[in-house]
Amino acid sequence: MQWNLKKIWSALTDNVKLTYFAGLMSLINGLFFYFPFFKFVADSVNCSSWNGVIIIVSLVVIVLVANFFAFYLFLFLCRFVGKILLALSFLLNAVSVYFIDTYNVIIDESMIGNVFNTNYAEASGFFSFMLIVYVVLLGVLPCIYIFKVKIIYGTWKRFSITSSLTLLFLVVVAFANASNWLWIDKNSKVLGGLVMPWSYSVNAALFQIHKQQENAKEILLPDATIKDNEKAVVVLVIGESARRQNFSLYGYNKNTNPLLSQTPNVFAFKANSCTTYTTGSLKCILEHADTGDLYEILPNYLYRNNVEVIWRTTNWGEPPIHIEKYQTQDDLKTLCQADCDYDEVLLSGLKEQILASEKNKILIVLHTSTSHGPQYNKKYPFRFETFQPVCNSVELADCSHEELMNAYDNTIVYTDYILHSIIEDLQQLKDYRSTMLFVSDHGESLGESNLYMHGVPMGIAPKEQYEIPFIVWLSDNSKHLKSNDFLTQHHVFHSVLNFLSVDSPVYNEEMNIFE
Repeated sequence: MQWNLKKIWSALTDNVKLTYFAGLMSLINGLFFYFPFFKFVADSVNCSSWNGVIIIVSLVVIVLVANFFAFYLFLFLCRFVGKILLALSFLLNAVSVYFIDTYNVIIDESMIGNVFNTNYAEASGFFSFMLIVYVVLLGVLPCIYIFKVKIIYGTWKRFSITSSLTLLFLVVVAFANASNWLWIDKNSKVLGGLVMPWSYSVNAALFQIHKQQENAKEILLPDATIKDNEKAVVVLVIGESARRQNFSLYGYNKNTNPLLSQTPNVFAFKANSCTTYTTGSLKCILEHADTGDLYEILPNYLYRNNVEVIWRTTNWGEPPIHIEKYQTQDDLKTLCQADCDYDEVLLSGLKEQILASEKNKILIVLHTSTSHGPQYNKKYPFRFETFQPVCNSVELADCSHEELMNAYDNTIVYTDYILHSIIEDLQQLKDYRSTMLFVSDHGESLGESNLYMHGVPMGIAPKEQYEIPFIVWLSDNSKHLKSNDFLTQHHVFHSVLNFLSVDSPVYNEEMNIFE
């Protein structure tokens, strides 16, 4: 038996023709990493119909042959570097499939943006034993074989013939399925987000291209003027992953807003987010209109036009902020008295900073991270663990629905406390007309339809990922609200301008929530 194993291993590693090796790698890649892809296909077509069977069989053939073609091409042209790229793809595939299997995410461009905009604290929250298992079994073991095998690369003539015939075969199969192109186009974002290794490699390239475009010089908005000298302050709180349906202010059956529900002058409006990921939604909240171009965003615009602007954050992913007072969690810890590892740190010395300002118009942006998963139970101090038992695992599917909801609901209770604390500070500023706006960047899936967290493309995203709260508090000496039924994230820019009495050519009265 031992001799047979040695013989098999020798046959698989010694002097293997490139065509055989590329074919084997394509087959292993398909077996290890394409289950989510074909599960989606099987769930999306009628498997009992002849056309459904054709789609499934054709896609099996196409992905296997296409991966063979890519592996064959890279290995022949790059030799050892091709092996390195192939091994790296197996490691990244293993990590990607772990997140797809565990959280039902799709590795599209927006998800790649989340990856690039994360930090160590958030990334370490996803670490688990199962992640190691995926990486070792699906990544490390294939890598050992890849570097062990001795490949016979063949001649340029053989390479030209093989690659040409393979490409011709792919074209023939693609055109033979012309009747199904509309189905493929309709589901292209999901399909492209599940095909390994092209989901993350292509989308990473697209993300970087678009990021460079975004980081281009901002288009300045027309100069603005401040119409009066009345003291006014706006506190804009940007929530993280706070979905509307878990706020008792919107009718949730658990009391997640015990303080705000008893606070006068608090108004709760329904709203939808522009996207299901932080970077896209932040841009939407801070820009004057959805033009697709990189115009000057709200804090930069007001700062340039003589408004005091303070940005405090425990999060990341915002567009470039060009102001003097940009304060991170580490900056604020020097002012913090307690619970400095939570979003409460954003309130440290806030009232004193307002009073110390020499300007009459003040915008404060607090960018929180309170409801970001998967470790919801780590996002609030223990005294806010109102609902128990809670989910303590990053493997959210391993928790019961009750545990998961309790952990998440406790983050909303903590959000309620933070917002109420801001209101208490503002109420003490008798010389100021003040308001607090709370709007979440996006929502969150908590196991509905077997989805977790966020980042699903808007075209197919469930409502849990885009239905968000838009909560407003006004001081007694302040303005009144219009009778709004439904708001958008774009209402923020124009409402802040109105409240601070900033006159601008880009101001849109229809997007202002105040009378």
